[in-house]
Amino acid sequence: MHDFLPSCSLEMLHQRAELLRRLRRFFDAHGFIEVETPTLSRDSVIDEHLDPLRVTMFKDAREPNVGEVQYLQTSPEFGMKRLLAAGATAIYQITRAYRGGEVGPLHNPEFTMLEWYRTGDDYAAGRRLLSDLASAAIGCEDAEQISFREAFQRYAKVDPFTVDVPQLRAALEANGKQVADGEQDRAVLLDRVLTELVEAKLGEERPTILYDYPADQSALAQVRPADSKGNPAVAERFELYLGGIELANGYHELLDPEVLLERNRENNQKRAAAGKYTLPEESRLVAAMQHGLPACSGCALGVDRLLMVATGATTIQEVLAFPAERA
Repeated sequence: MHDFLPSCSLEMLHQRAELLRRLRRFFDAHGFIEVETPTLSRDSVIDEHLDPLRVTMFKDAREPNVGEVQYLQTSPEFGMKRLLAAGATAIYQITRAYRGGEVGPLHNPEFTMLEWYRTGDDYAAGRRLLSDLASAAIGCEDAEQISFREAFQRYAKVDPFTVDVPQLRAALEANGKQVADGEQDRAVLLDRVLTELVEAKLGEERPTILYDYPADQSALAQVRPADSKGNPAVAERFELYLGGIELANGYHELLDPEVLLERNRENNQKRAAAGKYTLPEESRLVAAMQHGLPACSGCALGVDRLLMVATGATTIQEVLAFPAERA
């Protein structure tokens, strides 16, 4: 095997370049400016499931393991929001992002991410811009929009906000999925229903935007409180799917620094309980939000996955020149 060769074809590299041109044309036409922020930082997004790669910034080559720890960014979110706090209004970035432990048909530890923010955009405007981008990038029709609750009721026959553990187990077993006797964690089972029963059905005929996630899956999105009509509290978060593949994740962005600090603490506690390293809870993003982050909507899109969908590739390795095993 000649592992010095790229895993994708040279024709795929041409298609990648054309996709990048289309993405830039879209944002240029909508008045955005392209920016660059650090991929290596003292700060990091704190998420129970995302593991940023740690780098020791040594000052003496004789002691390469001694020095300040920094993190390869899982997304450019922190840097871009600092630009918004400084007065930027419509920005996008195409950059490399890094996530430890993620290798598979849809994952590579190093990948290309497109991320954008626009001040003044509310929840609906953020979803609309994502739909317009998908149409411009790969020539598809406008995205269908379906709530998290509607998707579960349609494809798994359960209400994700009220379903209990026995009902989740029954839904999986009714669809031929094995459930071990010890699987009793509601959050884990709900995630299994999402990934194994719901996601595969999303975007089958046209792009689908899933929105209104459970409040405990808010990440850095605002939470809309429960109302008098019996609707539960939901995270104003949205994701784009095509052919059962998640392509993008967006938020009506959280603005309150105290809420961010509380979520940081909670996520670090979950990481510690899972035996993972914890991450810095104070950050320059917190400082920027204390200064004042303007109301905005933002979204991150996996360019490699979008290229997979556009070209019919079945693994991410088919669209990368040198994936992890050949890096």
